[in-house]
Amino acid sequence: MKLQQVLSQKTMHVQKISRFFMMSMYEKYKEHFVKTKNIQIIGTNGKGSTGRFLALLLLKQGYKVGHYTSPHIFEFNERFWLNGEVVSDGLLEKAHENLESIFLEDVKRLSYFEYATFLAFFVFENCDYIILEAGVGGEYDATSVFERDFSIYTKIGFDHQDLLGKNLEEIARTKLKAMSANALICCNQESRVLSLAQKIAKLKQAHLYVSSWNKNEIINQYVQEYINKNQLAPFLKENLLVALEALALICAYDETKIIQSIISLPRLDLRGRCEQVSQNVFVDVGHNEMAALALIEIFKEKKVHLVYNCFLDKDSYKILKVLKPIIKIVEIYEYESRDRPLAGSALLENLEKLNITYQKFNAIKKDELYLVFGSFVLVENFLRGNNER
Repeated sequence: MKLQQVLSQKTMHVQKISRFFMMSMYEKYKEHFVKTKNIQIIGTNGKGSTGRFLALLLLKQGYKVGHYTSPHIFEFNERFWLNGEVVSDGLLEKAHENLESIFLEDVKRLSYFEYATFLAFFVFENCDYIILEAGVGGEYDATSVFERDFSIYTKIGFDHQDLLGKNLEEIARTKLKAMSANALICCNQESRVLSLAQKIAKLKQAHLYVSSWNKNEIINQYVQEYINKNQLAPFLKENLLVALEALALICAYDETKIIQSIISLPRLDLRGRCEQVSQNVFVDVGHNEMAALALIEIFKEKKVHLVYNCFLDKDSYKILKVLKPIIKIVEIYEYESRDRPLAGSALLENLEKLNITYQKFNAIKKDELYLVFGSFVLVENFLRGNNER
């Protein structure tokens, strides 16, 4: 069966994480996976950009690097970045054939994300380093069954409460229990998250480092110059600092070597991170309260037409409450969602409660500022629709 046929039979949305199935599949077939150095990135926001920054940095040091990320915006291939490029259809198909020849009928038993995770190791089998972005959670995430040499934690906050836990401690515990023997955690965390991280590290006898380069004035200066030169969103600065500190720990680099790495670092090649797609339109795939807080800082002295929609399981009330100071009007972008129901009337109720003016999205006006904010699916639909217009 061809790769696209396999994908068409699987749903991208997971309603429940299986605690043991992925591990049983890994144990069954682990002899077929080539040994690579694996770096796992876990957190609520910033995983994709932190991982890509690190991938670019390692590539510049002469290593062969694979970066597995999710979800994608346009094409499934986007989840697999190899040595500076999104992998080709041909390479993906070959990797799929190799996986299928080993897993046989078990391919059908894998969820969309489980299948993609196993596929990554066939795509990246010749790499020195594989950077794995956790999907949802940590401890029982599909990426956590593989041996990991290093863990990186971006900021942990509220998201996927239906799967991970109802409070911050439960969510953080699920993510932190995936910690490998060596780990770095972003210092920009609630104190209870950092405290829990240190307790779990002690129980696991792991070496846990708390990021501190946000206080290094020299490195901060070079990072800020990089952000300004490449016209990147301000919140990406923290993610780059974490990636640089991880590089220093993984490769035992001193400050001089790190500064050289910043100078030679190419522009981040990820879409949808407060990306300006035209003179008056920005798109962001943030989709949660933490991302909304970051956008408030960027647009704090402006008023935007918020092009928005969300899934029913998202807390649109909290997200819109955060964004309200910058909202001129919400323009609801309607699109087809096969796997998950959209918020529908619940979104309208929350807009009414917050006394936010809204209307159905129709078209972009040249004299207004637009922020398209929501899931990867919303951004994909908007960008495709806008291009067609």
